Amino acid sequence: MGKTTGFMDYSRELAPRRPVLERVNDWFEIYQDFPEEELRKQGARCMDCGVPFCQTGCPVNNLIPDWNDHVYRGNWKEAVRQLHATNNFPEFTGRICPAPCEASCVLGITEPAVTIKQNEKNIVERGFLEGWIHPVLPKHRSGKTVAIVGSGPAGLAAAQQLCRAGHAVTVYEKADRIGGLLRYGIPEFKLEKHIIDRRLEQMTAEGVKFVANAHVGGNVPVEELRRDFDAIVLAGGAEQPRELKIPGRELKGIHFAMEFLPQQNKRCHGDVIDPATDILATGKRVVIIGGGDTGADCLGTCHRQKPISVHQFEIMPKPPEERSPQTPWPLWPLQLRVEGAHEEGGIRDWSIATTSFTGDENGNVKQLHAVRVGPPPKFEAIAGTEFTMDADLVLIAMGFLGPVRNGMIEQLGVQLDNRGNVSTDQNCMSSVPGVFAAGDMRRGQSLVVWAISEGRKAAACVDQYLKQFSVQPRVEPAQAYPNAIRIA
Repeated sequence: MGKTTGFMDYSRELAPRRPVLERVNDWFEIYQDFPEEELRKQGARCMDCGVPFCQTGCPVNNLIPDWNDHVYRGNWKEAVRQLHATNNFPEFTGRICPAPCEASCVLGITEPAVTIKQNEKNIVERGFLEGWIHPVLPKHRSGKTVAIVGSGPAGLAAAQQLCRAGHAVTVYEKADRIGGLLRYGIPEFKLEKHIIDRRLEQMTAEGVKFVANAHVGGNVPVEELRRDFDAIVLAGGAEQPRELKIPGRELKGIHFAMEFLPQQNKRCHGDVIDPATDILATGKRVVIIGGGDTGADCLGTCHRQKPISVHQFEIMPKPPEERSPQTPWPLWPLQLRVEGAHEEGGIRDWSIATTSFTGDENGNVKQLHAVRVGPPPKFEAIAGTEFTMDADLVLIAMGFLGPVRNGMIEQLGVQLDNRGNVSTDQNCMSSVPGVFAAGDMRRGQSLVVWAISEGRKAAACVDQYLKQFSVQPRVEPAQAYPNAIRIA
C-alpha cells in the first residue's frame, strides 16, 4: 500500500467528457485525456483492503489493489503485467464495462469508490504507448485444433488463451469483420474500432486464424467443423431479441436496436448502406423502447444523426438517485445511472408500457400509444394515463432471450437449459462431446467482463479436454500464459 492516507487525501476524479456540442458532431470517444499526476492520485485512493471485495466483484478477478498501487508509484510496466494476468482485453473493459468492481469497493461504503475502471483503461493504453505489449508465442504446439464460433469478447478470449496453450485455433465470424458485438453493437463513441484491430493484430501474430463471412450452420456446414477440429467452442452470443408483441408492430419504421446500431458502425467503417434497408434517425421523431445500455447506445447514435426529437421509455420505475437499500454494498446497486448519451439530450421516462402503434396509408409508423403502469411484477395500467405520441422511427431495445436456435444450434443438437441457452456441465462442455460453450450463448445476456471470464474458463476446460488425447510435447498452461502478455 503506497499511501496509507490516500483515500483521505484525495477525492474521486474522473477524466472529463468532451463538450456535448463538440462530441455529438463526431464519432470519436467522448472522454478527454487525464494527466498522469491525477491518475496516480486516484491509484493512491485504493486502501489495499484486507479482503478486497473489488476482486470478487470483478468476474475476471482482477488484481485491483496490486495494480492500483503500481499506478500510484508510477510502476506502469508492472501494472500492465499484473492487469493482463487476469484480463486479456482491459482496453475493452476499461471502456465499456459498467464496473461491478467499483460497486463492491470497500471505500464505496462511506465514500465515492476508487476509479478502478479509469485506472484499468489508462494502464493498458500506457502499455501500448510504450510498446510493452507484444505477441506471446507458445514454446510448443500440441498438434490439436480448436474452432471458435463467434468473435466477440468470449470467443476472442478463448481463442487467445488456447492459442497460447499451443493449440491451432481458428475463429469463425458470420459478419464481414471480426469483433462480434464489440464491432457491430458498441458505438464508436464508446469504443473506436481501431482499438479492436490493434488487439487482433497481436492475436494474428500469435497464430490465431480469423475467418470472416463464415456463418457456421449456414455457408459453413457444422459437419465440416466436427470433421476438421478436435474441439469446438460456441461463443456466438445471445442474439435473439425480446419481441414487442402489440398491434402495429409490423409497420415500417419499427426496428430492433441491433438492426439500427450495426448500420452506423458500418458507415463509420466507410461502408455504403443499401437505401432500401437504411435506418437513420435524421430528421425523425424517434422513440427508444428500453432504458438499459443498448437503449443508451441507440440514444447516443440518434443524437449524432440529428433527429427532430428522441424519447427513451422504460417500463420499470425510475431508480433512486443513490444506492437503493434493497441492494446494499457490496451488491450491484439499483440506482439511476446517467450515461454520456443522456447528457447529450433526449427525454427519459419511466413506468411506461407501449400498447400499440398506428401508421399512415403507406404502412409507415406514425404514432405510438402508451400508458403509465404500476410497479413490477404486474405492471398494471394506471387508468387515465393513456397517451399518444408522434413517432417516425421506433427502436426496440428490450434485451435478448439467448442464442438464435435455428441453424448451428439445431444442427449440432446441443441441449438447451430452461432459459434457452446452451446447457453445459461444470467443464463448459455441452451435451455433445467436444463441443463447449462460453459467454452469452451459455449464460445469457450479460457484460463484456463476464464474456471474457467465460472465454478464459472455457479455454482452460478445452485445454484439459485436449490433454487426454495429446501425445506430443506441449507447454503447460502455467508456462504458456501466466500473464496474458509478454512485457518487453
